[in-house]
Amino acid sequence: MAQTEQELVVEQDKHWMQVAMAQAAKAEAAGEVPVGAVLVKDGRQIALGYNLSISQHDPCAHAEILCLRAAGQATENYRLIGATLYVTLEPCAMCAGAMVHSRIARVVFGAADAKTGAAGSVVNLLQHPAFNHQVEVTSGVLAQECADQLSQFFKRRRQEKKALKSAPKLG
Repeated sequence: MAQTEQELVVEQDKHWMQVAMAQAAKAEAAGEVPVGAVLVKDGRQIALGYNLSISQHDPCAHAEILCLRAAGQATENYRLIGATLYVTLEPCAMCAGAMVHSRIARVVFGAADAKTGAAGSVVNLLQHPAFNHQVEVTSGVLAQECADQLSQFFKRRRQEKKALKSAPKLG
């Protein structure tokens, strides 16, 4: 039985989200908030990125921004027309703005961000009617897995902080 075009897109979205989740795991291994991204065009990976804000002391070093920068270098063009960005967490306003400026066709994200999400949770900057470019949004791809990756990171972080507070002071 042949797959429908929609079923094929869903499978591809899941595959690329798993690639983004592997990038998020690299962020976590580096002590960063585990968010990862991959940019794809015509079925090919163009660039990867993961959060580096903490280690680079850079509030702009989000996975999406680093991925878009790498893609611009790889394609020698800041316009990424026809590309799809997969990211494990709903983009913030800064990242959404960069996506609009880069002219990507589509963003696919996993976990929603009820505090700073700019792809529909708090605000939808990707499809704002006043902008000269709108980005197609697909949300909730491997949402639970992406949310779990983040939740486990923050749970472990809280436990580490608690352990430090309760550790006996020497000296």
